[in-house]
Amino acid sequence: MLDFRIHTFLCVCRHMNYTKAAAELRITQPAVSQHIRYLEKEYGAKLFSYTGKHLALTQAGHILLNAAATIRHDDSMLKQRLQDLQRNNKSIAMGATHTIGEFCIVDKLAEFLNRNPNLNLRLEIADTEYLLKLVDEGKIDFAIVEGFFEVCEYDTLPFSEEPLIAVCGPDYPAEDITVWKDLLKMRIIIREKGAGARDLLERHLAEHNLTIEDFAYRVEAGSPKAIKEMVSRNCGVAFLYEHSVRRELEQGLLRQVPIRHFNVRHAFSFLWRKGSMHKQTFKDIFKQLKN
Repeated sequence: MLDFRIHTFLCVCRHMNYTKAAAELRITQPAVSQHIRYLEKEYGAKLFSYTGKHLALTQAGHILLNAAATIRHDDSMLKQRLQDLQRNNKSIAMGATHTIGEFCIVDKLAEFLNRNPNLNLRLEIADTEYLLKLVDEGKIDFAIVEGFFEVCEYDTLPFSEEPLIAVCGPDYPAEDITVWKDLLKMRIIIREKGAGARDLLERHLAEHNLTIEDFAYRVEAGSPKAIKEMVSRNCGVAFLYEHSVRRELEQGLLRQVPIRHFNVRHAFSFLWRKGSMHKQTFKDIFKQLKN
């Protein structure tokens, strides 16, 4: 069971503001201060410091935050497992990014569910940043993500590695484009900020001193399905993981744009809070989903 003062600490970390933390917890600001002082005395280290009027975590505060997030995650999962014992079933709450959840693990997830008929599953589909937040808060047990994250905060297993490719519609005038200079004249259809595929593309563009804003026209959409639909109707060029467009390429609904020297691949990672007591459970689930 998580100590109520750790709950207060995590709330202050979330807001970086004592007043806002007090309002969320429905306690007084002096009570929040008292909880933090107790923890600082208990652990023998300052947890917060002020730079001007801005509250910030100390190095010790960062260490406690990392540990407390794992404890909260494990506590939430432990409660669920104990409840499952009473109901004679199992429950899993997992997360996946849009591309992975909608295109890459559907078949594997179906097989997993068929092998586990007494399983209750909740699948949260969102961008990497939001899924990491849910893992940290103990609202999901683990996630399969494509975006970048702080490796030191999570235990990870490599789920797969996917190439990112440029695609266009069957009649869009980009099929023979091989250099960035010509591609920049086209309309690009991209995911929202925070999406793994967009982060990957932006990093590659930066290596060539380019940005998304260098494209003549831009469309931003939060759904890979919507992007594929627009691209197939010759609305522009998109950068998507090959796995998510394999069927459309085979059917001629999309075509690959052969940009020279664009060999970008990225790992899809299966992750959970570092040091979790449920590590073996996650490894067992990983093996079932991977095989």
